[in-house]
Amino acid sequence: MLANFLEKSKPINFILYLGLFFCFYTRTIVSMLFEGEFAWHIVFKSILLFIIFLSIFFFFNFIVSRNRLTFGHSYAFYVFTLSLILFLKTLCNFETLNLLLIQLLFLRKVYSFQSSKKVIQKIFDSGFWLGILCLIEPFSILFFILIYASIFLQQKRTINNLITPIIGFISPLIIYFTYLFWNDAAIVFFEIFNIKIADTLFIFDKSDPSWIFWGILFLTLFSTVLKSPKVLSVNNSFKKSWILLIINAITSVVFAVTVSNKNGSEIVYFLIPASIIIANGFEVIQKKIVKNILIILLLGITVSTFFLL
Repeated sequence: MLANFLEKSKPINFILYLGLFFCFYTRTIVSMLFEGEFAWHIVFKSILLFIIFLSIFFFFNFIVSRNRLTFGHSYAFYVFTLSLILFLKTLCNFETLNLLLIQLLFLRKVYSFQSSKKVIQKIFDSGFWLGILCLIEPFSILFFILIYASIFLQQKRTINNLITPIIGFISPLIIYFTYLFWNDAAIVFFEIFNIKIADTLFIFDKSDPSWIFWGILFLTLFSTVLKSPKVLSVNNSFKKSWILLIINAITSVVFAVTVSNKNGSEIVYFLIPASIIIANGFEVIQKKIVKNILIILLLGITVSTFFLL
């Protein structure tokens, strides 16, 4: 029954997923309000955060549907919604959400390279969004790998295509440096790129539920093994997108491991490709009863984890 519902990609599906997310989001905000005295600025902040969340859901669904990263179902949106619920307490701040939103705007361009329309503009835009991302989190420069992987997989390896992302990347850096230089604060720019690699491979602090990450990673690996033989045996556009998804997931894990200032939010980059890969794993499963069990199990784990932690 649930599998039949998730295998459809209709507006009612997304409304119900957003409704589910809104319930948990409201519960989180209410608990925050009761921790101290009631304040209207917290209510106003909560509304703004929810609007950003809606933007994140919109762009995630846009990337998946526009680039056909799944085949006409809503498993990816369902898994992504549950993933965000698990990390709600970490995500409820403007910096983390803005990073996730910019990452989605960056990925929106990277995955669109498969289209032959306005290729140079898309490549430039991908570099531009990555430049903005790096101004906030310098370790995001790792995702340059994703730009060139997409070019090599889906476009011709011309000089223009290879140089354009670099030009796009340095454009926001030049604008920001000029602004700081004009205000006699150029030192701030150089401090941004004083990158230090983490001295520990642990992604979370001891107090954080690291098993959630390992659980998502296991499902991602399992789905990759399950889906890859079928995808790689056929030479089509989805094969290239699938390889790009795997590279995206690997790069996101490396980012989460190497970033120096760990607070749990760095893993949100991984949730995007992981949700899509896991959704593709669902496609391979033929028996509806197995799908239903997995769907209920994921929901049950999410609900119990949310209220117990």
